[in-house]
Amino acid sequence: MLRDIVRIDEAKCNGCGLCVPACAEGAIKIIDGKAKLIADNLCDGLGACLGHCPQDAIIVEKRNAAAFDEAAVEAHLGGPPPAAAAHPGHPPAGGCPSAQVRDVAPHGGGGCPSAQVRHLAPAAAAGSSEAAPRRSELRQWPVQMHLVPPSAPFLQDADLVLAADCAPFAYADFHRDLLQGRALLIGCPKLDDGQAYLDKLTAILRQNRVRSLTVVHMEVPCCSGLIAIARRALEASGAATPLATVKVTIGGDLA
Repeated sequence: MLRDIVRIDEAKCNGCGLCVPACAEGAIKIIDGKAKLIADNLCDGLGACLGHCPQDAIIVEKRNAAAFDEAAVEAHLGGPPPAAAAHPGHPPAGGCPSAQVRDVAPHGGGGCPSAQVRHLAPAAAAGSSEAAPRRSELRQWPVQMHLVPPSAPFLQDADLVLAADCAPFAYADFHRDLLQGRALLIGCPKLDDGQAYLDKLTAILRQNRVRSLTVVHMEVPCCSGLIAIARRALEASGAATPLATVKVTIGGDLA
């Protein structure tokens, strides 16, 4: 069928590997020092990898190719993770000065409020009535992975949840069932910088004793990229942290 699909110019490619984690479907690998599209049916043609190539070696072209196969992507991502590509000089994500770790009061001033590291006190129980509002189980701020510094105190000895941005919206009981007593990181492997997420999570696992890591992802194949990031971070960090995965359906159930 005629459709949009990625094409990699091997003459321009220098094998840096930045495109590999940027492809949430795992359709690109470094082979013999060059980035290669390993199967047409794994590429959705949206080009999330384009902006990560410093050599402008990747374009999206229209040509005859096998249809994008979500089932094939899911099966592919369920396999062992590819080895992390060497990427020297990649700066840590999050340039806001207030992302520097410090003890802050719940309403401390200075810097970007979205990046101020803080502990949140548990909300008072509202009673058992079904009509009573549910309490938040969030115990820290920030939660977006780009903003959380690896040295944040809430990461030490934590049971850590790495959740796709959409999961808490789809699963109504996310706080009660998946967040209670845990630290939280959120991100989108499809739209955000996968390499930055990999670097950040690797640093977190190296600098902290994380007791467990649970990846909560949506059922759509691209969201499984979070699992690949988690596996690669565990491998790169050398951490023996147990990994669990939870899949949330678009209809709001646990699969």
